[in-house]
Amino acid sequence: MNMRDERGAGRMFMEGNSNPRPKHSNGMHSDPNFSSIVPGNDDDYPMRNSSSSAMSPAFFDPGRMSGEGSPMTMSPWNQTTTSPFTKSSWSQDEENQPKNCLIGSLVREEGHIYSLASSGDLLYTGSDSKNIRVWKNMKEFTGFKSNSGLVKAIIISEEKIFTGHQDGKIRVWKISPKNPSIHKRAGTLPTLKDIFKSSIKPSNYVQVRRNRTALWFKHSDAVSCLSLTNDKAYLYSASWDRTIKVWRISDSKCLESIRAHDDAVNSIACGMEGLVFTGSADGTVKVWRGEALGKVTKHEAVKTLLKQECAVTAVAVNTSGSVVYCGSSDGLVNFWEHEKEFSHGGVLRGHKLAVLCLGTAGNLVFTGSADKTICVWKRNGLIHTCLSVLTGHSGPVKCLAVEENKEASSKGDKRWTLYSGSLDKSVKVWSISELAHALNQM
Repeated sequence: MNMRDERGAGRMFMEGNSNPRPKHSNGMHSDPNFSSIVPGNDDDYPMRNSSSSAMSPAFFDPGRMSGEGSPMTMSPWNQTTTSPFTKSSWSQDEENQPKNCLIGSLVREEGHIYSLASSGDLLYTGSDSKNIRVWKNMKEFTGFKSNSGLVKAIIISEEKIFTGHQDGKIRVWKISPKNPSIHKRAGTLPTLKDIFKSSIKPSNYVQVRRNRTALWFKHSDAVSCLSLTNDKAYLYSASWDRTIKVWRISDSKCLESIRAHDDAVNSIACGMEGLVFTGSADGTVKVWRGEALGKVTKHEAVKTLLKQECAVTAVAVNTSGSVVYCGSSDGLVNFWEHEKEFSHGGVLRGHKLAVLCLGTAGNLVFTGSADKTICVWKRNGLIHTCLSVLTGHSGPVKCLAVEENKEASSKGDKRWTLYSGSLDKSVKVWSISELAHALNQM
């Protein structure tokens, strides 16, 4: 059994501590002595800012980092689980808080949190316990459990919930119309019917490893992430098997399988105009353009945004589709502007260790890291200013989800609820305001 989290990023927990700036053209590579997430000299990270913004280092506390909480020592294979639905508790902080603050924390001795998804007042959490839990108003609402495979990805499409698993399967769930607390298994992608019909034809098999073949529409390794098109007509799945697959949600058909990278695909994000972005352990970020051709789709790689030695661990597109972000195992976040033909916009230097997850909302960007912190950035053109560094987790921050606080936003304060899941087995809930003062203004 492999003790791995993001494929290709396993080395980031064990190697050196230099931190080069990556290269950004189709034929260039960064220094091979790339950074991993062993803490280096504190002077290497004097500021949390983009390459074009300034900020006082006075608010950076180098002492807040520690060497504990490594994903290797916090591995799911080194912990025990309890009953799937044992009692948990949300702790409420006091109301009179600064603009960006912790408002709740869920702690359960069940498993490391690998995935989150929010929809309205509901929060879905997935862990290596194979459970998917549903929370409402900071209280446990319900839950359901898969038969196998830790839950690496969750995404919601109207009445359907899709979960991607370590065992290479995508499971589909539906909410009972009679009882919203009941979630029933609605199937698996690919469907058993398609597997049965296709298995008798040798032409449907492709080689996935030496001396091993598999049906072309089945993932042969962990499903690392899921993404939906804006119209929610298509679901994209990415896998450690180096492929991305395109699924039509209306009939659960796999329309296309793409050998996208030379190593595991760690992240995928759908953008505007049929564009899809993928990040891989091979150190590249690629742009794909897809179009529907009758009963199938056809995708082609139109650009490689980044080539570097260290693994790309997270990719995200902002709400308007104008900016693409990628986080890497060297702790850096690169970004590109769509309107300028994806020219490189700069680098956000906010973390000492690997960036494991990204989130966007409005003009805000959230970066979660193995250094146990979350940076909140506000974008103004190319300038990204760090509004807050959220601390509180005792392990790497593995996943993020964001939901607008409509009640607060209706009063003129654009406010968001940010959820962060960690390998410390907890989910924390943060109140985030776009009106918060930047660190150099506080």
